[in-house]
Amino acid sequence: MPNYWLMKAEPAEASIDDVLAMPDATVSWTGVRNYQARNFMRDSMQVGDGVLFYHSSCAEPGIVGIARVASGNNVDPTQFDPASPYFDAASKADAPRWLLVDVQVVHKTRNVTLPQLRADAALTDLLVLKKGNRLSITPVEPRHWAHILKTLGVSAT
Repeated sequence: MPNYWLMKAEPAEASIDDVLAMPDATVSWTGVRNYQARNFMRDSMQVGDGVLFYHSSCAEPGIVGIARVASGNNVDPTQFDPASPYFDAASKADAPRWLLVDVQVVHKTRNVTLPQLRADAALTDLLVLKKGNRLSITPVEPRHWAHILKTLGVSAT
């Protein structure tokens, strides 16, 4: 049975349109620097898992697309690049701290904004809506996944 995830991207770095313009509409999800989010990628994500592509740190944050996990986890090379904002001097090539997965966009959707998500009684316990939750990757329960896809009029990936 697949897992489902909400993955946040800042559109200034990688918008859904940017990803759709990439080969196979696939992006390496670099820059995750939270251990819990990293552990989701390392321990729980599998190829084929569903992803709610979420724009954050923008004028209208919200779900803007449906995607899927397209690879197993790999070492995130940005941790070793001193020119990268995601450089981690304490991470070593023989013991990397940070991982990535590839994510492939399947459908661009209308933006289901944060206020719209909050107003939907069926989503009151969606993790991204919990006070203080700032994780860039959160698990999504199958019932929430199904409800959001139904709301968007999109079939499963």
